[in-house]
Amino acid sequence: MGSNVLDQQLGCLWQKDHLLSISLSGYINYLDKNNPSKPLRVIKGHSKSIQCLTVHKNGGKSYIYSGSHDGHINYWDSETGENDSFTGKGHTNQVSRMTVDESGQLVSCSMDDTVRYTNLTLRDYSGQGVVKLDVQPKCVAVGPGGYTVVVCIGQIVLLKDQKKCFSIDSPGYEPEVVAVHPSGDMVAVGATDGNVRLYSILGSSLKDEGKLLEAKGPVTDLAYSHDGAFLAVCDASKVVTVFSVADGYAENSVFYGHHAKIVCLAWSPDNEHFASGGMDMMVYVWTLSDPETRVKIQDAHRLHHVSSLAWLDEHTLVTTSHDASVKEWTISY
Repeated sequence: MGSNVLDQQLGCLWQKDHLLSISLSGYINYLDKNNPSKPLRVIKGHSKSIQCLTVHKNGGKSYIYSGSHDGHINYWDSETGENDSFTGKGHTNQVSRMTVDESGQLVSCSMDDTVRYTNLTLRDYSGQGVVKLDVQPKCVAVGPGGYTVVVCIGQIVLLKDQKKCFSIDSPGYEPEVVAVHPSGDMVAVGATDGNVRLYSILGSSLKDEGKLLEAKGPVTDLAYSHDGAFLAVCDASKVVTVFSVADGYAENSVFYGHHAKIVCLAWSPDNEHFASGGMDMMVYVWTLSDPETRVKIQDAHRLHHVSSLAWLDEHTLVTTSHDASVKEWTISY
């Protein structure tokens, strides 16, 4: 089965014509009577809680990438559900946030104090593309032109072409999450003090715009719509606030409905709807023009809160949770 500790076999089952065994890694092996040295097929997946996910179209197919508590990153074919993990040695601790940059690389940050750039065509961790940080990163966002902004504990770091080029060391508040405007000129940083601060990217530095956007509580996630017209901010006080970028980030509308802290949000490709997931195990899909119209998914992941969500297309939402499963939902309005 392999020489790794995780390849230790824990149990086996003879079911009619099938011989199965389970590895310590949680993978299920279908054994081949005619060729005992190689399993017929191996069913893979996460055995630890999933922290984050992102989606990406690669060669006409949509793939889902999920990162878990033990540092594993898996990729899933969104149509067949077939999945596998990246080859090589990757993150050694929890993967906190992932996104895909314009050159088709998966950018992931982890509690092992690194940001990794992984080629999605090769899906192989090489020694290349690892940026070591001084402090543990919490969130990562990418913009055009090779820019990556990383929010660490008490620090904001700007990377260009996989190299550190600027950092704000003691911002005077605790940054939590970050988003980069699609045009690549503006960065929004959400903090535990309930404010969102705006920074502009100037060459290889970040300039504080001196503008505070007030959320209703400690900011837990934020995202720009794909057309860059709106910034949605969710917080620990169960509220999503949407700001209009063109109107100088004036408050556009407020969305109430969650019964507990909201942890993640994502915009639909149609720029008219966005989804939020919370500690109340609920997923809501909101309509920008009408805060009262919503699609409600109850108990999206039973017994566990939703940890991350992303859209495959205008009607397909992907959610994941600490129950180590990835689910696809078809949304109709």
